[in-house]
Amino acid sequence: MAIVNATDQTFTNETGEGLVLVDFWAPWCGPCKMIAPVLVEIDEELGEKVKVVKVDVDENQETAAKFEVMSIPSLFVMKDGQIVDKALGYKPKEALVELVSKHF
Repeated sequence: MAIVNATDQTFTNETGEGLVLVDFWAPWCGPCKMIAPVLVEIDEELGEKVKVVKVDVDENQETAAKFEVMSIPSLFVMKDGQIVDKALGYKPKEALVELVSKHF
């Protein structure tokens, strides 16, 4: 599965079913740039089990405000549209795999 870039208009549709790892990020954010290749690896390895969705907080302020995103990167694990876990800041791949694996 490929990483999906969601907008305020598509977010609910993209995260409503199954297990989803949501990355709230911005292009100017250093730690966000560091975590981007990690998310690609997770998508390649676990794409059958978890969908990776990215939300640019500058372009999608409505969704960022709804989820009270105050710092980025903010990573939310959602299952069938509900938040089941989250992590703030840069995390290594192993930590993110462990975060989502609890919800398979």
